[in-house]
Amino acid sequence: MKLFQLLLFSLFIHFLVACTSCKQTPKNDTTENTPPVEDIKVTVPNFNEDSAFAYVKKQVDFGPRVNNTAAHVKCGDWMIQFLKEKADTVYVQKADLTGFDGKVLKSRNIIASFNPNAKQRIMLASHWDTRPFADQDSSRQKEAIDGANDGASGVGVLLEIANVLKQNKIDIGIDIVLFDAEDYGAPQGATTTLEESYCLGSIYWSKNKHIPNYTADFGILLDMVGASNATFTKEGTSMMYAGAFVNYVWGIANEIGYSQYFTYEQTGALIDDHKYVNEIANIPMLDIIHRTNETPSGFGAYWHTHNDNINAVNKATLKAVGQTVLHAIYKYDKKKSV
Repeated sequence: MKLFQLLLFSLFIHFLVACTSCKQTPKNDTTENTPPVEDIKVTVPNFNEDSAFAYVKKQVDFGPRVNNTAAHVKCGDWMIQFLKEKADTVYVQKADLTGFDGKVLKSRNIIASFNPNAKQRIMLASHWDTRPFADQDSSRQKEAIDGANDGASGVGVLLEIANVLKQNKIDIGIDIVLFDAEDYGAPQGATTTLEESYCLGSIYWSKNKHIPNYTADFGILLDMVGASNATFTKEGTSMMYAGAFVNYVWGIANEIGYSQYFTYEQTGALIDDHKYVNEIANIPMLDIIHRTNETPSGFGAYWHTHNDNINAVNKATLKAVGQTVLHAIYKYDKKKSV
């Protein structure tokens, strides 16, 4: 998937988060407007992990979803049709984006809106493309990966949430945004003139929103959310721009029994789609992303390898993430006047 960690930037953000926690509210950190977890009495729909897993497998079965390939086109067409059957409105934002190697990437950001006329909104996002090469593998490095966890897991969770929203009334607006061209980033040692080679779809969307002046109270990005025994830490970029909402979501996860997944450890800042939504679109967005101390990269051992296949995805983890997100949006709905 994407992202790479910039050491100096990470250290700077980590220091900045520590300082701002005792001095001032970070940018876009609307702490006073963020509902507390306690005392919110609401029945939250069930998240079906079997259904979410089926949607992950469906994506993988198309083959690697690399821009300009038949698998990418077919998978995109399937998701668009699926969301048209669930959402009130679906937008397809087409763009020709330039990859690090100069290739023109035929891209589509897919946006599904529920309650499009509601002024108060929450944005849920993931990326649906896959890495065009296995640069972290020891073999077949030039071949594209399945991207079952890195990409498909987050999309699978969001497609099941679309099912839930279709069947269970919610008064606030929800926008599911599937970013394209996130993982077509330059591998280490590659020559490129691009300032940013990852997250091209989210950069484009942040500069060219599907609706002029679109905004949301906050956003949740899902990235690599399906690995067995995954741990989701309080990541630095999320804490800097959306710290109050991180605390809100993590509090819910721990309240409903998923403390083994959502830890209170704070980790370094990452470059992921949420960075550009925060900095360009000016919408506070947090990142639910698997972090670990067991690998040099800080990501799972499957990351950017051919081991990122359907066997890397665990239903229990999908359940923990999906149920947490559902609680976050349905409880926020009931406290939206706060």
